[in-house]
Amino acid sequence: MGKRAGGRRTGPKCVAIVGSFASGKSTLLEAILARTGAIQRQNAVASGSTIADSSAEARAHAMSVEATIATTSFMGESLTFIDCPGSIEFAYEADPVLAACDVAVVVAEADEKKIPALQLVMRRLDELGVPRILFLNKIDRTASGVRDVLKLLQPASSRPLLLRQIPLRKDGSVVGSIDLALERAYIWREFAESEITEIPGDEKAREVEARFHMLETLADHDDTLMEQLLEDKEPPKDEIFDDLTADLQDGAITPVFIGTAEKGNGVLRLLKSIRHDAPDIAATARRLGVPENAGTVVQTMKTIHTPHGGKLSVSRILSGSVSDGAELYLPGDKSVKVSGIYTLLGSSQTKVASAAAGDTVALGKLDSAATGQTLTSAKSGMAPLVKLSPPQPVFAFALRPKERKDEVKMSAAIHRLADEDPSLSLEHNQETGETILSGHGEMHLRVVRERLENRNQIPIESRQPSVPYRETIRKSIAQRGRHKKQSGGHGQFGDVVLDIKPLPRGSGFEFTETITGGVVPRQYIPSVETGVRDYLKSGPLGFPVVDIAVNLQDGSYHTVDSSDMAFQMAAKLAMKEGMAACSPVLLEPIMKVEIFTPSEATAKVTALVPQRRGQILGYDGREGWPGWDVVEATMPQSEIGDLIIELRSATAGVATYRATFDHMAELTGRLADDVLNGPKAA
Repeated sequence: MGKRAGGRRTGPKCVAIVGSFASGKSTLLEAILARTGAIQRQNAVASGSTIADSSAEARAHAMSVEATIATTSFMGESLTFIDCPGSIEFAYEADPVLAACDVAVVVAEADEKKIPALQLVMRRLDELGVPRILFLNKIDRTASGVRDVLKLLQPASSRPLLLRQIPLRKDGSVVGSIDLALERAYIWREFAESEITEIPGDEKAREVEARFHMLETLADHDDTLMEQLLEDKEPPKDEIFDDLTADLQDGAITPVFIGTAEKGNGVLRLLKSIRHDAPDIAATARRLGVPENAGTVVQTMKTIHTPHGGKLSVSRILSGSVSDGAELYLPGDKSVKVSGIYTLLGSSQTKVASAAAGDTVALGKLDSAATGQTLTSAKSGMAPLVKLSPPQPVFAFALRPKERKDEVKMSAAIHRLADEDPSLSLEHNQETGETILSGHGEMHLRVVRERLENRNQIPIESRQPSVPYRETIRKSIAQRGRHKKQSGGHGQFGDVVLDIKPLPRGSGFEFTETITGGVVPRQYIPSVETGVRDYLKSGPLGFPVVDIAVNLQDGSYHTVDSSDMAFQMAAKLAMKEGMAACSPVLLEPIMKVEIFTPSEATAKVTALVPQRRGQILGYDGREGWPGWDVVEATMPQSEIGDLIIELRSATAGVATYRATFDHMAELTGRLADDVLNGPKAA
């Protein structure tokens, strides 16, 4: 394979900033905005005044809880940075963002405990095909050598981590960096541009060795460079930069830059690499499958409901252009009209007249457009370029307003939040009457509740959702039920004899009849079944009845007073009196659970399962995930409600699970008494 021409890329770019929790993403964004002049000075995250932490919820929890968009300019080019939350509970926020970005900057540090979280980030980039640069942050606090750090981080990345810089040390402290491509040294200055200097003599041998290793890796994809290395020829710098650019864009390598974001160190070299080496909008459009000559194509990345300006759809213009008032089409000929175009700097908005290919802007009043959808100028619309599927929720609560008058207001507010956060799942349970909100962890839903209260002034009550208990019987009985009422004129008369017996677990309900001689006329038999089914909605223990067979075997009727309603009532009476004598027993749902955990935490996870009345079925390596296991178990649904909190605590915040219904099992003793004497009984 010969050397590819990389070339310098310019034009508007969109860059996602991703990484594990507390790795320094928001600090890096702040440093970038300060260095490019978008803000006057760099603020510390602890101050609560950074661009990325403008929401009340982010400040309250000292963590990013939503993607923050900030557009700035560097060397005459527009760059939009989107800081994505690091917690796994808010990870889905990044998916629609990453899909339409040109490149991701992965912020990492030399912390072994954060490797699994870093692996999750890297894997999602692989799945979406997004090129990435790794920014090794907090380098001044790193005791290990930079190559040792790369060995630590490499298992998290499917692509080779390629050092572009090595630390410049003085008296044991990191004071700058040496750029291996430029062969220059930089002395860092806090919150200011670095000072260029010659590579110190005592660092030269280390630089030569590291640079040769960089060139060897590049030569794996360039035969010409390989020949030059074998012949001890010095490759031209332009060709090295072309290789670095091409390999980044092809996803063959992950270049690694170093720095300390909280001091603004290493930011300028990172920015230059983004400007020159990251793919342009044309390459990103090709990656997403935008057809040539498709006209205007817009990918929605995030939805924001503002207090006064209404709905904003943060969007990437993949091709064409958009002007204020433009009409765009969704799949199915549905159209929306743009009402306002804005660039964003955190919560600040600047109105612009139009946006061109590559720009990342907020489009106003696209009420029918949802996050992740693709809009186009073609009336036929376009199928979504990106297929997004939120992971299964792992935590839920039932919520209601403290004051009944707020129910309609709360419902509307929740739907706005679900529009902003498509990973939320909302369900109204007809059986319990509960409004159930599901998400990706306790913190995720805590933030949702805070948004409901902070933005809408709706005091909320929440609790764990009711468990769908059932009941069944252990014994059989034949029971007569007679409904007779005389109140002048026509009376009411219905008389039935029902055989009630248990069925094997999972059989459901079965109704039969063995009437002979017309003792119950055929037209009334469906009414008997209706009465039985109506009773089974709540048995003697107060829960729906399952796994039961009822046979209508005898009865009697009155030619004048019998009716459908009378036989329904007779059936209910027979069931009510008979069921109490059939040894009713409570059933609880048992779930099949797959727990995904780093292998080093598998022992902790397997210890948790029996503590929650679970049964381990086995565990094995997670296919395609080096260093991860899957633990399979069965567990009562009542024990799963807050399972994720313990799992995350045991695995540095990265474990998750998938649960599906498996079977119903008898629940007896104190646990059954607790259920029967609980809120439902009251």
